[in-house]
Amino acid sequence: MDIGLESMQWQLPGRQPAGDFAPVLVGVVGSGNLEVMLEPLPGADCEVRVETSARGFRPIWDAVVADFHRRHGLAGVRVSVNDMGATPAVVSLRLDQAVAEWRSRQP
Repeated sequence: MDIGLESMQWQLPGRQPAGDFAPVLVGVVGSGNLEVMLEPLPGADCEVRVETSARGFRPIWDAVVADFHRRHGLAGVRVSVNDMGATPAVVSLRLDQAVAEWRSRQP
């Protein structure tokens, strides 16, 4: 029985260039929660990396990531998610919170 973390990654074409920015971190990894970090990434893609303790939920993660990218379409950004079993609604909330924090720092 494999009880380690599950890792997933998506490479998505971006629409909204983020430019250079200081990394953004929101949330706290803990029981039933997660953290999201946004970092600049060379190029025009949005890379999403997920490390999760909740194994076997790839189709749900696919849907959450697709919805996030449809709404925000960031380009030149790495999104790192460290999850300890958060619900899809909490994941979406944290992703939106990270984008809101990034936008608040834009000139």
